[in-house]
Amino acid sequence: MRLEKILYIEKNLQMMKTISLYLIFFFLSFPIFAQESLFNGKDLEGWNIHGTELWYVDQGLLVCESGPDKAYGYLSTKKYYDDFDLTLDFKQESNGNSGVFIRSTVEGTKVSGWQVEVAPPGYDTGGVYESYGRGWLIKPEKEKDKALKMGEWNTMRIRVVGDQIESWLNGTPMISLKDEKIGEGKGSIALQIHDGGGIKVRWRNLVVTPL
Repeated sequence: MRLEKILYIEKNLQMMKTISLYLIFFFLSFPIFAQESLFNGKDLEGWNIHGTELWYVDQGLLVCESGPDKAYGYLSTKKYYDDFDLTLDFKQESNGNSGVFIRSTVEGTKVSGWQVEVAPPGYDTGGVYESYGRGWLIKPEKEKDKALKMGEWNTMRIRVVGDQIESWLNGTPMISLKDEKIGEGKGSIALQIHDGGGIKVRWRNLVVTPL
């Protein structure tokens, strides 16, 4: 009876070891992606300012605002991001014409890369525009424009993997595009303020997950 009990215990221990090994293998087979907060809520550490337009922190929020030159302006990450999943909140005040650039470089105020549009109603928020190149690559379907809440907080998600880019606005899928040139791109994540003056946009919760 004692021998049977010992054999029973040994069998259970062996089974537990086998299950543990399976669980370890299972969890190791999935890559772990660490989120990075791009904005610390205090200052512009980790960012570069391009141009004379205004970028500042107000009550824990990142703000872009037209300056006296009423020109284009950019705020780019010092770090380059290739494949990533980005989420951020934006609130448009005044005109609200802005954008989020991916895999982009900026010299002076000339940007090379691709913009996911942030614009007033009717101006294709969530679409993809290639600056100083081919122009609009894709626009969302017109009925999706109702996903934008002008003057309120909006959540945008951008996913870039290889040559594919996707965008969502407040949970609504806006576009999905495969493009060879985007696949070859290298650069920063950048925020834009459009020229013309009278623009003000607030940003918060800028979180990127490198893939």
